[in-house]
Amino acid sequence: MSASGAVQPGPPGAAVGPSPTAAALSDTGPLFRPLSAEDEEQQPTEIESLCMNCYRNGTTRLLLTKIPFFREIIVSSFSCEHCGWNNTEIQSAGRIQDQGVRYTLTVKGQEDMNREVVKTDSATTRIPELDFEIPAFSQKGALTTVEGLISRAILGLEQDQPTRRAMEGAIAERIDEFIGKLKDLKQMASPFTLIIDDPSGNSFVENPHAPQKDSALVITYYDRTPQQAEMLGLQAEAPEEKSEEEDLRNEVLQFNTNCPECNAPAQTNMKLVQIPHFKEVIIMATNCERCGHRTNEVKSGGAVEPLGTRITLHITDPSDMTRDLLKSETCSVEIPELEFELGMAVLGGKFTTLEGLLKDIRELVTKNPFTLGDSSNPDQSEKLQEFSQKLGQIIEGKMKAHFIMNDPAGNSYLQNVYAPEDDPEMKVERYKRSFDQNEELGLNDMKTEGYEADLAPQR
Repeated sequence: MSASGAVQPGPPGAAVGPSPTAAALSDTGPLFRPLSAEDEEQQPTEIESLCMNCYRNGTTRLLLTKIPFFREIIVSSFSCEHCGWNNTEIQSAGRIQDQGVRYTLTVKGQEDMNREVVKTDSATTRIPELDFEIPAFSQKGALTTVEGLISRAILGLEQDQPTRRAMEGAIAERIDEFIGKLKDLKQMASPFTLIIDDPSGNSFVENPHAPQKDSALVITYYDRTPQQAEMLGLQAEAPEEKSEEEDLRNEVLQFNTNCPECNAPAQTNMKLVQIPHFKEVIIMATNCERCGHRTNEVKSGGAVEPLGTRITLHITDPSDMTRDLLKSETCSVEIPELEFELGMAVLGGKFTTLEGLLKDIRELVTKNPFTLGDSSNPDQSEKLQEFSQKLGQIIEGKMKAHFIMNDPAGNSYLQNVYAPEDDPEMKVERYKRSFDQNEELGLNDMKTEGYEADLAPQR
């Protein structure tokens, strides 16, 4: 069943004041500031707007801010002092991500209902147990909770019920019955599954157990289909004819892109590099001349290995922090002493040192407002601060720990400082992938032998 009627037609208010972008640009400092309660200069822009409920003037407040995992967003809130109508929504102000994202949450209790959710316009929301779906672009973006999503759907289904009861009583009765099922979900009458599928990659569901792994939440990244790319207004590039083969090993390639922080034009350098005692990888580095932001990303230059790789390093000395490290996008990281697990695709591919990766992990946790900001609870903040302190002790060499890299694709690497001899503090295991791991890598549907014989009868 669709909840496409969950949004009032038209915007919450028709602006008659000055442009918010022009007003924000007139101030000094960056246009999008990080979300922080301590930033006194971060104030919303107020615009006198027309209320679409009573057609008198109300107020729209716009806040241009930056949230981790979503780049920049615009938070808008409309309120009318005459009739009491109010509405809030968000819009993504950053670029569309390289991949789509699908969040699958098993809701079992009230704690799950209170999870923070960022849902963009392009996201589709589904509850399989009720065969219920909110299609993409049928609602405005929202910064809410799981319970708020359900309440918003109930409100949308109820808004035209008086008219339906007068004209189509049977349909109105069925919708009333369905609304009752949604209200039962709000009261947690039974567990259910919530799926948010966003081809733009800009939606988010909170993990209240961060930085530990959330067993109730599954995050899947995927490549968009041509239909999804067209829905987002992305024009697929026409395939170009292959030119003669070039030797890329001795050449640094450059191509134009946009800075992921300030969105200004920048250049990305790409180089094919041979790592000793390992394999070839592609290193891409971007340096923004406008804001000074630097980033690097590593892609595997070869195929998926026949076996997965698990590398276990016992950190016993501060010199271990200087080991070179290659983490692919398919690699997960574990630190058992901290009960910490970093899932695949988080932080992307990196070619750095062990110290650099641990600092990136600490920054990922401490700079997330959902975990250590005003929206977090005191118990969670205390646990995360303790985690950050212990991680700092490991980086400084004051605490021994085990560092585990698990890569089903076999494309990750940790430097052996005793090479070509064995490292007494490092253990490298090769293992056969499970069916689920092959499924995540897309290998179960890939046939590399005998496929020509299957195509012959079709010809």
